[in-house]
Amino acid sequence: MTKEVTDQLAILGHPQRITVFRMLMRRYPDTVPAGELASELGIKPSTMSNYLNALQRSGLVSQKREGTSLLYSIEMTAVQQMLDFLIVDCCRGRPDLCMPFTQGNAPITDRTFNVLFICVGNSARSIFAESLLRDIAGERFNVFSAGTKPNSDLNPFAMQVLKDKGHDTSALRSKHISEFIGPDAPEMDFVFTVCNQAANEDCPAWDGQPISGHWGMVDPVRTKGTDAEKGLAFQNAYGALKRRIEAFTSLPVKSLDRIALQTAVDDIGRSPVEDMK
Repeated sequence: MTKEVTDQLAILGHPQRITVFRMLMRRYPDTVPAGELASELGIKPSTMSNYLNALQRSGLVSQKREGTSLLYSIEMTAVQQMLDFLIVDCCRGRPDLCMPFTQGNAPITDRTFNVLFICVGNSARSIFAESLLRDIAGERFNVFSAGTKPNSDLNPFAMQVLKDKGHDTSALRSKHISEFIGPDAPEMDFVFTVCNQAANEDCPAWDGQPISGHWGMVDPVRTKGTDAEKGLAFQNAYGALKRRIEAFTSLPVKSLDRIALQTAVDDIGRSPVEDMK
């Protein structure tokens, strides 16, 4: 195990390889095409291939082929084994040094939980998620949404879907993620990205170590065609998010420890979107 971890750390010690690793971690449990990684990070495809091959050899990243594309994802079991090895060695005889890590296994306490949904524009998907969770289980959660680059106006197709579904839209607005950073911001228990572009970005390190999840959705705003075709895309996005949020609200949050809850959140994100419409 010592040699394996040493090799893994040596591979992660390269500044661009660890950047690739971090992006795959933010996109977990997604599988991501090599071309998308190269484009997002501004790395030549041939160089990206070398980095991904090294990460794959380390066991920290896995590869699968889908048609003509090579897709990559984090091998979470290997990552956990590497971190467990480091933390156990670090804390041997000095558990006080690693207390922030060991506290991560504690159950979630009995209170109202703060949940933040993030996408880029905060005009459709994250607004859907905010409205859905508030209406499905609002008594259990304080719900917020924000964008990394929010639009000035909410998307009219999204607003129409919400109104048709009976949601109160009067208090909804686009917000920048900076509203939820700083000493006066609420401390989040859960943070979800609902679009790939937001997950690709370096979001802040949240106070309180919230449970995070990536529930990537196709952006209905990008749909081309007639108004009917665009409306259908927003309906499908709403329906898929509704299924995920219903699965989330069915979790016994108060009785699960953080590790079990994180696993459950990842499993929800891993569910194919087309199966949730």
